[in-house]
Amino acid sequence: MAPAPTLILFDVNETLSDMSPMQERWQAVGAPSHLASLWFADVLRDGFALAAAGRAERFTTLAEQSARRLLRSVGVRDADAAVAQIMAGFGDLQVHPDVPDGVRALGDLGIRLATLSNGAAAVADELLTRAGLRDAFEQVLSVEGATRWKPTTEAYLWALERCGVPPDRTMLVAVHPWDIEGAARSGLRTAWVTRSGEEFSEVFTAPEITASSLVDLAQKLALG
Repeated sequence: MAPAPTLILFDVNETLSDMSPMQERWQAVGAPSHLASLWFADVLRDGFALAAAGRAERFTTLAEQSARRLLRSVGVRDADAAVAQIMAGFGDLQVHPDVPDGVRALGDLGIRLATLSNGAAAVADELLTRAGLRDAFEQVLSVEGATRWKPTTEAYLWALERCGVPPDRTMLVAVHPWDIEGAARSGLRTAWVTRSGEEFSEVFTAPEITASSLVDLAQKLALG
């Protein structure tokens, strides 16, 4: 294996944050809980489509619009109030159980840590602050207001310019194969965290490292 990277860029939604409680938010407003995953996929689809067309839109805007459509489709009457209640759920999310120990272990290896999210930087900042991990990250970066969404090369290279690290010394860590693909095609090293238990899709560029958790990733990087 190659030497440990200089910088790790973490995806945030689902990679660091446990988004399963969002199902309860949907159920609380009178909608089926399974719509939470459909909603998140819907938001990603629209963000990717706009990025492919050369446009960018805020995650929050797309999330609110998608939630409103889905809520109305299942007969929720006060959709605006329901959307507000669902969106407020981002402020209560916690990190996955392995994240604190994994982040600290990666920092102990001398690796610089930052995030790169399609969502709002404020949401990521608050997530890490609640977990007591904010000081472990030198930057909390979001594409919002700066560039097109990941997985465009523009997004990754923008983040690398902010951090002053070349692609081949940077590793993108994510649970999403589409993020791994975008980073690999942008010249970054990649690590896939297998939180879902699913196999990595063969249509995407395989990750350099497959890890069961951030602790596992740190152990593999320590072995070099």
